[in-house]
Amino acid sequence: MDRGYKKPFEQFVKKQPRPFQARIEDEVDAICENPHCGELKVGDLANVRVHKFKHLRQEYLIAYRTTADKGIEFFSIDFYKIGTHENFYTELKKYLLNSS
Repeated sequence: MDRGYKKPFEQFVKKQPRPFQARIEDEVDAICENPHCGELKVGDLANVRVHKFKHLRQEYLIAYRTTADKGIEFFSIDFYKIGTHENFYTELKKYLLNSS
């Protein structure tokens, strides 16, 4: 399995204190173990999953997408964005629109 961290994801993690970075790594590992744990979105965000978790009583969302090669047991997970709920989906849509 391959993990792809997109720029918004990397920038958010880089700015966080080390204990929170470790918590994010734990959540990423959990997603890698069970890629279908996040809620599958529809519409403009079709094929994107969002995993929610709490840290210090604040809820955070991680947006990611899995890609699987047919006939091969290899897949990758692209991690697009992490943040609080405020403006999360709006910013994610803008990023996906501009990056395609």
